Amino acid sequence: MLGFESSSYPQFLTSSNSVRFPEMDLHQIKQILDLVREHELSEFEIEHDGLRLKIRKEANGAHVVTSPIVGTFYRSSEPGSPAFTEIGASVKKGDVLCIIEAMKLMNEIDSEYDGEVVNIYVENGQPVQYGERLFAIRTR
Repeated sequence: MLGFESSSYPQFLTSSNSVRFPEMDLHQIKQILDLVREHELSEFEIEHDGLRLKIRKEANGAHVVTSPIVGTFYRSSEPGSPAFTEIGASVKKGDVLCIIEAMKLMNEIDSEYDGEVVNIYVENGQPVQYGERLFAIRTR
């Protein structure tokens, strides 16, 4: 996401893949990165003066389960029910990880891996996009 040209100004790629120069300087970005490391955040996003900076830290050695559809993410089958899985839980291939509601249909998302859930990227009830990260699973 961050690159440098010969002029040594930070540059960012926008969704249209065009380059634009942000109002945030390199020192501010370094401060943000230090805070993300210090607080061991797996994901951080900030928007400042039209610049949107998104930082994601991948779980080492883990496989990421992504959303196969656009919809609403639910961690349990109904409100008040226990979540299908938690961070630290063991899962087997085929275990239900969550439900994504799309057009009033409830779609179960199954684990593609045997392993341990090491991260859950989405909060319950939040909308998700196709390809968005949902879980990180460290295989055995």
